Amino acid sequence: MSHAFQNAAVFLIGTLFSLYILALMLRTLLALSRADFYNPISQFLVTITNPPLRILRRFIPPIGPVDSAALVLILVLKMLELFIVGVILGVMIHPFTLFIAGILAILRLVIWIYIISIIIQAVMSWFQAGGMSQNPVAGLVYSLNRPLLNPIRKVMPQTGMVDLSPLVAIIGLNVLLIFISAL
Repeated sequence: MSHAFQNAAVFLIGTLFSLYILALMLRTLLALSRADFYNPISQFLVTITNPPLRILRRFIPPIGPVDSAALVLILVLKMLELFIVGVILGVMIHPFTLFIAGILAILRLVIWIYIISIIIQAVMSWFQAGGMSQNPVAGLVYSLNRPLLNPIRKVMPQTGMVDLSPLVAIIGLNVLLIFISAL
């Protein structure tokens, strides 16, 4: 296989799997944070992720508020992505290694979702007076970040108009990324 074809195939496989896994993870995290189900973005995520989840939920029940069928599908898709990329590159990966690499990749994805959503929330807060509160993204981002930022806000001293909890959260999330990358 030519090097260019391998690179293109790895890129396409990685992109397609990553986009769908991202949609599944966002759906799961938004459900856990009790975000607005009727938000247009939430409805889009439900629409594109419902077909396989409907089937899996027959066999995999939820564990409390956690949609375990979605988590299983995310892990299986990530492992399948890594396996296919390995085959394209001519590398056979042990199933246990695929499992561990899949879990670590999912943890990194969750951390990056929170880092990016906190940055989006901070930037949107600068423009909130201009009608950004009506934006469908704003409500979801605030709902998604609330479980992470509220405990930090309770511990952080008040600094007037400036909320430092997003900065503290991003620093903490980056420290977690460092530890996960070390594994």
